[in-house]
Amino acid sequence: MSLFDKEDAPMIRIALFGAALFAASAGLAGAQPLGPNPPTQTVICVDVGGQSLPAVCNVPASRLDKREDICTCRVGVRVDVPICPAGVKPPAETLAYEKARKAASRDGSLIGDLYQGQPMCVAGRLN
Repeated sequence: MSLFDKEDAPMIRIALFGAALFAASAGLAGAQPLGPNPPTQTVICVDVGGQSLPAVCNVPASRLDKREDICTCRVGVRVDVPICPAGVKPPAETLAYEKARKAASRDGSLIGDLYQGQPMCVAGRLN
């Protein structure tokens, strides 16, 4: 006498397939690399005139972990931008800087771009 009847076989296969699929997806999610903490880059939104607009970012509920999961722009173009290193201030928001930022952000990134010999960077997120 068997523990399971022949009628139970399809349900058991479905349950085992679901468990295997869940285990595989959990393994893939855990394998994603985490960025540096504190982060070295973030996202800003750039308007058509080069003005910086706020990005909406999902962040961990931790004062110690300053990484950002996903950043989106409701308005403007999403642009990756470096966070200013210690001792470096972001360039002042002037009309000339906005024009330079607009031109430099056409490739979707300000990483490695300079304005008057200074990196085009932003201040890091404060908790």
